[in-house]
Amino acid sequence: MIARTLFNDEHDTFRASLKRFIATELAPHREEWERTGIVSREAWERAGAAGFLCCTVPEAYGGPGGDFLYSAIVVEEMAIHGGGGPPFYLQSDMAAPYVMHFGTEAQKHELLPRLAAGTLLTAIAMTEPSAGSDLQAIRTTARRDGDDYVINGQKTFISNGQQADLVIVACKTDPTAGAKGISLILVETDRPGFRRGRLLEKVGNKAHGTAELFFDDVRVPATNLLGVENRGFIQLMGVLPQERLVQAVRGVAVAEAALQWTIDYVCERRAFGKAIADYQNTQFKIAEMHSEILAQRVFVDHCIRLHTEGKLDAVDAAKAKLLGTELQGRVVDTCVQFFGGYGYMWEYPIARAYADARVTRITGGASEIMKQIIARSLLPQPPRG
Repeated sequence: MIARTLFNDEHDTFRASLKRFIATELAPHREEWERTGIVSREAWERAGAAGFLCCTVPEAYGGPGGDFLYSAIVVEEMAIHGGGGPPFYLQSDMAAPYVMHFGTEAQKHELLPRLAAGTLLTAIAMTEPSAGSDLQAIRTTARRDGDDYVINGQKTFISNGQQADLVIVACKTDPTAGAKGISLILVETDRPGFRRGRLLEKVGNKAHGTAELFFDDVRVPATNLLGVENRGFIQLMGVLPQERLVQAVRGVAVAEAALQWTIDYVCERRAFGKAIADYQNTQFKIAEMHSEILAQRVFVDHCIRLHTEGKLDAVDAAKAKLLGTELQGRVVDTCVQFFGGYGYMWEYPIARAYADARVTRITGGASEIMKQIIARSLLPQPPRG
């Protein structure tokens, strides 16, 4: 596609090692994990031992001590070759950063080494049946009772929820204050009153262990508060740009892979006496997709560089997420068309990519929310009140 200047020789060696790990440790189990909806704990622990989890966690807290470029490599290679699971990026680049940025020293030293080792699995519980992108509408509450919080509520669509040992729960500590009353609280899943609902059967990302979670008078110590009480919404907004960048990284990587699978296929497949690649429509579509992907690759790599420098803001992250996931959807859909009936067969990577792509325009903030964020940065806003 294009010569990328982000990565050095160490990054390239890391990528090669990761590809071997995926081929030997993950790919042989993909069908089983998709069937059961659960990735084995052994896979998580082997990934941790190999240094593929929580790449940016410092060595002082038991992590590999790398930069975000290592995380981007894991995101890319898992998106292309990892099938519908395991969701390493969820643990490494969405959950661990909350502990890293907002945890106490005691929480960091206790949790981060286990997250990086894959011996402690985590999930982020934000979405509720009546609250998706609108986090201010969540109803799960955490009532202070002496030295404890007592949590009540329900969460849904929680990736890794079926396996998680620890859940970062967004809840209302002040139900009257809207967004200003949200806090993040760590909940161990062996506590009385916590229970998992059914394993949700999704169209794609089948091995992500997505579940419903229920909290019925779950009592946790006040020391399980993550960050500052009633500052949870601001904390979420601080980490969401990285989550959205991760989705953008996944999107452009999948689009690149889908295009290459399609080029290989149309050069071999024949119709009406000649290769599909010889038809003008094929050539035009391939050229269009290649050009769009190239432009998005340049922008996403620019955002990755900004993020490694601590300069990526919420607006650019929203642009990357919007463009990357929308592009992913268009490219994968077009590529399926070139495969014909084979493109709808589950054993073909393009079919899995098609199933996995749709949700990316919803998760981490729907495309419509991304457009709102971008528009607010460009247009004058009416006064509040």
